[in-house]
Amino acid sequence: MAERIIKLPDVGEGIAEAELVEWHVKVGDIVREDDLIAAVMTDKATVEIPSPVEGEVTWVGAEIGDTVAIGSALVKLKVAGGAATEEPTEAEAPAEPPKDKPAAAAPPAAVTAPEPAPKQLPTPKPAPARPAPVITTPAPRRPVGEKPLASPAVRLKAREAGVDLRQVQGSGPAGRVTHEDIDAFILRGPEAPAKGGLVAKTGITDVKVVGLRRRIAEKMALSKSRIPHITIVEEVDVSALEDLRAALNKKPTAERPKLTLLPFLMRAMVKALGEQPNLNALYDDEAGIVHQHAAIDIGIATQAPSGLMVPVVKHAEARDLWGCAIELSRLAERARDGSATRDELTGSTITITSLGALGGIATTPVINHPEVAIVGVNKMVVRPVWDGTTFVPRKMMNLSSSFDHRVIDGWDAAVFVQRLKELLETPATLFVDM
Repeated sequence: MAERIIKLPDVGEGIAEAELVEWHVKVGDIVREDDLIAAVMTDKATVEIPSPVEGEVTWVGAEIGDTVAIGSALVKLKVAGGAATEEPTEAEAPAEPPKDKPAAAAPPAAVTAPEPAPKQLPTPKPAPARPAPVITTPAPRRPVGEKPLASPAVRLKAREAGVDLRQVQGSGPAGRVTHEDIDAFILRGPEAPAKGGLVAKTGITDVKVVGLRRRIAEKMALSKSRIPHITIVEEVDVSALEDLRAALNKKPTAERPKLTLLPFLMRAMVKALGEQPNLNALYDDEAGIVHQHAAIDIGIATQAPSGLMVPVVKHAEARDLWGCAIELSRLAERARDGSATRDELTGSTITITSLGALGGIATTPVINHPEVAIVGVNKMVVRPVWDGTTFVPRKMMNLSSSFDHRVIDGWDAAVFVQRLKELLETPATLFVDM
């Protein structure tokens, strides 16, 4: 058998190191060629590392959350091949040196004594090691709930069948889930929880903050520690906007897809920022310089399976309502499936955050450092509103907007929020050049 060292490859973009965020293997696992062995993160892009060969994992070089330099040893594998027959002989070389010199010094005793040892070498050590890589012998099963190993075809089959792969016990090598495992799980169904009375629980689960979650934590801590926030909450009557949106969505096409509220808000922000360019800016607090940008690049806070990401709609000022909607949909999908590029996740000059129907009555959005403003969308509700003579049902929504009070005065912040309110309450003005 031979040893193969797999190093962390160059992941591009001049990256010198990456954070290890996930292991797909552990010591003792059998991996095949192209099986995933680990995942690393650079900025907000996750890169999966496949195995170039088949073998048994004998050593892993880092723990989750560690920073690994490009070119550093990541995994060691015991592999079969041309060198495999020579490797055991070299490994047992300590038994052979006595055969060179002692053999010449004492021919009768020294030669006969070491002879039995080489005869035993092929049986105890190398023989048991060979069956391990054999594919027909299943590897130990992985615990239920651990991130499953499965091929893309198996994952697709599970998705189409509505099966959570984390609940399926894999029977393949290294606990890999197979098509047969999916079929058996569908026939058997998920295990029912044990019935019984209330039970006191005393366990503690330690979850290490790594990868994207750690980067989010660092960014939020930086924003809150450096930026003195001022937040303004204003209610907006979006009844007319919702009527207009419903009318525009009656006959969607590829060029004019169905609209959500966000493209309208983006167009309103473009108009309002044209009047107050000091809010479309990045503040370099170390240099004491506010960089006001002509391009309006709007970041959209998006919840992805791995955590919060902020894809950026570049040049919103050059996009109409449907252009904003198409780009927003494309970026959100790429963020959720993990295919968004570094360029698509950076470069925003102002951000929108929305929790949709979960948005609550009001929120206090955290500014995306080093930006100076963020606009938060809360849930829409029907409320009775006094029109001067009686109460009428109106669709109301609160905007929660935060500003960097070091460079944005409360007056300027209020003017911006009131301008957004005016544009959203009279949506026809969004289509008029003023």
